[in-house]
Amino acid sequence: MLRSRNPIRRLVLRTLGVCGVAPFSLAIGQAQSTLRFGTTPVFLNDHVETTARWRRYLVDATGTNVQFVQRGSYGEILELLMRNDLDAAWVCGYPYVISKARLELLATPIYHGKPLYQSYVIVPADDEATRSIADLRNSIYAFSDPLSNSGYLVPKSELLRLGTTPEAFFRKAFFTFSHRKVVDAVRLGVARGGSVDGYVWDTLAKQQPESTKGVRVAWRSREFGFPPVVVRKTLDGQLTATLHRAFVNMARTHAGQDVLTRLNLDGFGDAPDSIFDGIAAMVRQVDGVKT
Repeated sequence: MLRSRNPIRRLVLRTLGVCGVAPFSLAIGQAQSTLRFGTTPVFLNDHVETTARWRRYLVDATGTNVQFVQRGSYGEILELLMRNDLDAAWVCGYPYVISKARLELLATPIYHGKPLYQSYVIVPADDEATRSIADLRNSIYAFSDPLSNSGYLVPKSELLRLGTTPEAFFRKAFFTFSHRKVVDAVRLGVARGGSVDGYVWDTLAKQQPESTKGVRVAWRSREFGFPPVVVRKTLDGQLTATLHRAFVNMARTHAGQDVLTRLNLDGFGDAPDSIFDGIAAMVRQVDGVKT
């Protein structure tokens, strides 16, 4: 059984409760000395040097002190945004879609020339028979995060298309709260298969090939909007504009290019909100949440 049943509905209800009672931690328009930027292990697990260089770039580009705030899950980052305890965050398209009333799209990463990415199903390299998640019935399966598009929503949608659910289809399924840990679970034989962010897999295979040894990609999804950088809508407009310029100008500076190389990205840019329509459609299909 999955450790977290219907996590989106519970998270939305919990978040609405937070929104209804929590006071603003910073009044709109009030000057602030520190910009709080949220990340999760989904992207920057063990990348201390990358985080430090990224922070230095943002401090120099915005003229504002920047504090990176890391939490263990998208749910924790989303709740901090909803409480105004974070100003911006690199999140997945899934939490962005379900929280658009409170969040503003700031910039979208560009990967291989596009603001798009895929979900991968991975299995042991010696499993030559598996071609999709449909071949993994009664297996132990690893998901990344309950609010991950690639690591949970996409595979759950695929199972629904097959007329089943993760609870009914798998012998056991669990969340690792990190794409890297999904890879580890499959590599070490803890799970027979798992769902990961294709960008994260590609980056691991390129920068840390030993971490993907013995694991292969069995299936690739269609493309979806890349996990975006968002800000809370109550953030001061001038600070939002300054932060936006800092992200879209990253590829034009030496320090920014250094960070992008470490992140394995081309840059950050402006993309239409419609690139997240596919995620929104799956949210309606799978969780019944109005988007």
